[in-house]
Amino acid sequence: MNNSTLTRKLFLRIAPVVVVTIVVIAAFAFNSATREINNIYDAQLIDDANVIWSLLRRPLEKAPDRAAKQIDDIDFNMDNQLAFNEDADDYAEAHMFRAWVDGNIRFYSSTAFPSDVPQQKVGFTTLTYGGEDWRVYSLPIPNTSIVIELGEKIALRETLVSNILLNLFFPLLMLVPVIGFLIWLGINSGLRTIHGLVRQIRTRSPEDLSAIPVESLPRDLLPLGRSINQLLEKLGQSLTLERRFSDLAAHQLRTPQASVKLLLQMLGNSDSEHERQAIVADLVASNNRAIHLIEQLLRLARVSHHPLNPTSVTLYHLVASVLAEFGNIITSRELDVVLQGDEALQVQTDESLIRMMVSNLLDNAIKYTPVGGEIKVSITLEDGFGRISISDSGPGIPPQEREAVFQRFYRLNTLHTEGAGLGLAIVADTADRLSATVELSTPRWSKGLQVDLRLLAS
Repeated sequence: MNNSTLTRKLFLRIAPVVVVTIVVIAAFAFNSATREINNIYDAQLIDDANVIWSLLRRPLEKAPDRAAKQIDDIDFNMDNQLAFNEDADDYAEAHMFRAWVDGNIRFYSSTAFPSDVPQQKVGFTTLTYGGEDWRVYSLPIPNTSIVIELGEKIALRETLVSNILLNLFFPLLMLVPVIGFLIWLGINSGLRTIHGLVRQIRTRSPEDLSAIPVESLPRDLLPLGRSINQLLEKLGQSLTLERRFSDLAAHQLRTPQASVKLLLQMLGNSDSEHERQAIVADLVASNNRAIHLIEQLLRLARVSHHPLNPTSVTLYHLVASVLAEFGNIITSRELDVVLQGDEALQVQTDESLIRMMVSNLLDNAIKYTPVGGEIKVSITLEDGFGRISISDSGPGIPPQEREAVFQRFYRLNTLHTEGAGLGLAIVADTADRLSATVELSTPRWSKGLQVDLRLLAS
């Protein structure tokens, strides 16, 4: 599917607006021209009525009772220069006048209405005669019974307006492609900055995640430029973390692999059966450490890429099921494990991720609690948050190192228990995904470690 260019989309949105604007302006111009022409022609009728009164004043006042008399038209023959103007005759036929005295026609033009058309009211009126509309003006002469009546075909005015409109239409029609071309050039010029921004990004190497210059960008494109820079910064941070994680993972995996290699060499050079059995036991332990490290790495990757599927989770039942999975090791180490609290408390969260987080916390508590030690798990509701509190009687974590232990592969120098240093890192990353909080403190019996996990209750 071919996507149209931004230039074409903008043009198809702007061009119709311009065309509609031209049409609207032309309509307003037409209405304005019609109104002005009507005003001018009405004023001309008034002037003509006064001129005719001036010309007919004496005969109308001296012999008001004479019979109606027609005023002859001008003879447009070839000897008359006016005959060369073909529009003059048409103009004359579009006008008429009648002079009334005491309600009777005294003088009239050859184009005047017949006597059966009554005298029109004073001022302007519009009537239809002979299938055509006429504009009529009646001028009453003060202190007399004389009325001068002039008429003009409205078609004359409409013809003039049409001619004006045609004279405007064709130049505007010629301007439309010119305006369209100018719009196209303007859009291309305006998008030149975006094209330059695209070239900057396209020509970069995959390793170049430096910020693009935004100082010269127009104000409208500043948010886009800044957003791209923020994305590049986040990508850079993500790649840095991934490289660091890969380096640390390779380093951590190298140790058990080197141990396996050395033990295999020792196994090959061993002559004693007892020594070989000891070496095999060390091989199994080293392999178990590598498997545990790989499992932790996979869990850490799962936290970052696992799609969230929030559901209602009952915390008490979830913790109880996780403790059941550790039942054998709890029994073998003779640990005193207590689970108490609100059995009906629910939170809206991803069950698989919260299970993995609780599993890591309980795994650490069991691992670092000495044989015969105590682990207490409580489920409570505090200020609208579900709280899982896990307390153990192990060596604990010094306050100054409680923030650092959430970093990947970080291990305390005082601990001699096997581990990869990823358990609390997995907990921290999972808490970020679930918008949960994790706090480390000392239990009330003043020894060991207490971990408080808080999630928004349902």
